[in-house]
Amino acid sequence: MKRFLATIEARTPAHRDRAVDGLRALALLAVPIGHWLLGGFTLGDDGALRNASPLTAFGFFAPVSWVLQMLGVFFLVGGYASVLSYHRRKGSTGRWLRQRAARLGRPVLGVTAVWAVLLPVLAALGVPVTTLRTASTLVIQPLWFVGVYAVVTALTPYCVRAARRLGVWAAAPLLGSVAVVDLLRYGPYADAVPSWLGVLNILPGWLFAYQIGVAWGEGGIARRQARVLLAGGAALFAVLLLVFHYPASMVGVPGADRANSHPPSLLVLALAAAQSGAAILLRDRIAKLLARPALWAPVVVVNLSAMTILCWHQTAMLAAAVPGARAGAVTGLTTAPDTLGWLLGRTAWLPVFAVLLVLIGRYAHRFESPWRSGTGAARARRTAAGLLAAGFAAFALGLG
Repeated sequence: MKRFLATIEARTPAHRDRAVDGLRALALLAVPIGHWLLGGFTLGDDGALRNASPLTAFGFFAPVSWVLQMLGVFFLVGGYASVLSYHRRKGSTGRWLRQRAARLGRPVLGVTAVWAVLLPVLAALGVPVTTLRTASTLVIQPLWFVGVYAVVTALTPYCVRAARRLGVWAAAPLLGSVAVVDLLRYGPYADAVPSWLGVLNILPGWLFAYQIGVAWGEGGIARRQARVLLAGGAALFAVLLLVFHYPASMVGVPGADRANSHPPSLLVLALAAAQSGAAILLRDRIAKLLARPALWAPVVVVNLSAMTILCWHQTAMLAAAVPGARAGAVTGLTTAPDTLGWLLGRTAWLPVFAVLLVLIGRYAHRFESPWRSGTGAARARRTAAGLLAAGFAAFALGLG
């Protein structure tokens, strides 16, 4: 272990921003923990698994989602890191964007292609079609983030220009845009507004924290402005909850008529502003902590496996739940998430999911590396992977 820590420490460049890497790792780990803790199953009489949520039975559990919903921090550090990468790019902006898109796309193509092969195998082994649809929905659920992040990354040159002119205030129009759409969706004229209008919040809603990160990377956010972000975001969050009665949960609750994250509501931006302000203020303290090799090494490992964790963590949970369904009602795994016993059981299952993710990641990590190209066989493999991925997406979205 000492040699391992020493090796990572020796290979870390002196200019590496450990605090930003630490924040990214924290936000990244919140994704699987959130999905594992706030997602559950019910086992039907037909032996099939269906999605369920403990938030339906435990309303008091909603504040947990405030902590685990750290996509604001993820987009913040994404914007910060993209600025540094953008300024260090070699070649044209188009080449830089293609490289970034390839890094995001390879793991997504890998997980969906593998699941396209798994589906008929599992069906042949007697796994119910309903379970397969449930599994497909869970696998594809976090992948929306990759698409949104790719679009946001493509806007980096424009975000840089806006940050140089306006600093952190470049994010204000995005906040205003989401506020207007929310007013139309939930205000006095909500009945006359089409349901699709919320889609307009997707881009500005997630670009908001990214733009703050770009301004941070350009040196446009001082500690005073970070305090304003923290205090203003917290105040807006409280007002939206207590006065305008926004849903308390930051993730969707089955059966609820409103949701905050899909598409993002103004409450998501308020939380992102508060988290961004806190992250910027804590940067120096985090950097001091991560100067210790024992704390820095896990951060490096998590960041090197970022897309593997994001793409495969639901598969890790399913690797336990699908066989578990054959055994019947297993507390915390296949039982309905509506008792305190389930909460205790699910907490006990979290280390099992983590171990399964590590085992899967040993093989799935290869999808993050550049794929071979330039030969007929390589092109054939890419084409096959693309067709398999498209087939899986069609099944997961109910199109086939």
